Formats: sequence, structure tokens, C-alpha cells
Amino acid sequence: MTQRYLILLPGDEDAWEALTREQRDTVYARHDEFGTKLRANGHTVLGGAELTHSRETKLVRADAEGNVVVSDGPFAETTEQLTGYYDVETDNLDDLLSLVAIVAGPDHASAGMGAVEVRRVPTAEDREP
Repeated sequence: MTQRYLILLPGDEDAWEALTREQRDTVYARHDEFGTKLRANGHTVLGGAELTHSRETKLVRADAEGNVVVSDGPFAETTEQLTGYYDVETDNLDDLLSLVAIVAGPDHASAGMGAVEVRRVPTAEDREP
């Protein structure tokens, strides 16, 4: 059965910014390889993107009275922030997980990136009682 998964890429944005262009290109090459192998193995990439630094985040909140407040980020005071994602459909989770190892490899870790998280997107059936 085909399922949809988000592959979440957390990382230390300051560590990323400290890398040389060559070091970043090595990480980007792993992502290119990942995308190529996803498609070659029959997974469907629905979308994905690298995200800008969390300092560019805008937070939108509503208070108890319904007043909306927009403020500057980041979302949380943590070392790691969400730095990018892939949106993938697959009927082979095991293969998908083996391919995720490409972007979770040593270049990813040395670039200040955390463990890659793979989360299934709920279907309409999942929401039924």
C-alpha cells in the first residue's frame, strides 16, 4: 500500500553557515544522489525544499480573544532547527529508510545536521474513529 512520508532534516544552522562552499557542495551532492536514487527505486517525490535560516521565521499566534500576533522567529530556542524536508510517496518503507541513510551519512553529521526523521502522513482513514 502506498503511503506518504515526510523526511525531516534538522540541523545546527550556525554550524552549516560556518562550512566552506566545498563542504556545503559535498552535502548538496549527497542530496542530489538521494533524489536520483529515490526516483530510480520507484519512490515518488512530491516535494521538498531547503529552508532559510530560522532567524527569518515569522510566528503567527492567536490569543484567547482571537487577536492574531505576528512575531519574528526562531520557533524554539534550540540548537537544531528544521532545515529542510522531502515529501515522498512509497509502497516500500524499508527501501526508503535505506536510502535516507544517504543524507544521514557522515557529511550530514559533520555539517551540524541531526538525525533524519521519517514520519508517515496520516490518511483520511487514519482520522476516522
